[in-house]
Amino acid sequence: MSTPQPAGPGAPPDPPPGILARDLHRSFGTVRAVAGVDLTVRRGSVTALVGPNGSGKTTLLLILAGLLAPDHGSVLVAGADPGSSATARSRVGWMPDAFGTWDSLTAVEVLTTMAGAYRLPAGQGRARAWELLRTVHLDDLAAAPAHTLSRGQKQRLGMARALINSPEVLLLDEPASGLDPRSRIEMRSLLRGLAAAGTTVLISSHVLAELDEMVDDAVFLSRGRTVSSEQLRVGVTERRWRLRTLDGPALQRWASAARVTLHPDTDAPDGAGSVLVDLTDDAAAAALLAAAVGAGVPVVSLAPVSGRLEQAYLSLDTERR
Repeated sequence: MSTPQPAGPGAPPDPPPGILARDLHRSFGTVRAVAGVDLTVRRGSVTALVGPNGSGKTTLLLILAGLLAPDHGSVLVAGADPGSSATARSRVGWMPDAFGTWDSLTAVEVLTTMAGAYRLPAGQGRARAWELLRTVHLDDLAAAPAHTLSRGQKQRLGMARALINSPEVLLLDEPASGLDPRSRIEMRSLLRGLAAAGTTVLISSHVLAELDEMVDDAVFLSRGRTVSSEQLRVGVTERRWRLRTLDGPALQRWASAARVTLHPDTDAPDGAGSVLVDLTDDAAAAALLAAAVGAGVPVVSLAPVSGRLEQAYLSLDTERR
């Protein structure tokens, strides 16, 4: 991650991070679920929490939500310790990977009950509940008991429930599970809008391609530890792109003259018209494409082989469980 530069004379100080955790540990008997996590999540950012099964992601989220106490370490969420501060918990929205609620309550009752738990005045809680039902497109199911909702509808209701208190920090565990494509796009737009308004969002998901277009930063866990952090919108390391052409020999001649290193594309259906090339960023890709086309190479397409998150994740030496 890039190192923040000191503020100049008279410049306002950088805002404190939305989430700050240092040397967190948590075990369940002999199982060390979290074994030394260091985490800094910038205020007003969307940050991905990425790791294989069993890497400690859900345990970490539960600690940040104040629902689980760490065995060791310190954590601040929205400027306070969520384990001992009601103020911190009141500033946090939490969405677990499974909905979990009173099945007999209707959708609107789920939200008004949660609003009451956050001590919102009754009128304000009802207004907020209806606002969020409209946001997640469940207002037509407001009177439906929760147990009659589909998996995807429950996920949307879970998102509304996590937002009922207008949280400063939003913690999401696999929020897109069960959502249809339109709902996934709407969720992405919702989270980007929340971050633009100053909400700190930490999201755990295994669908890296989906996160790629949504997040600013990423934190990678392995065996309960932080193994890497990336500021994805500041700059990324070199990654591989696939270039397809109608004339392979012409591409090879141009690449040789331009001193561009091409790699064989072993995953291509035919292999002849497709090669791989390593590029640092979109600007480098645009420059290569312009040069190849300008030299008369009939380029069909140029696109990344994988997203930024997937590329970064696969480059790490993480375990599989």
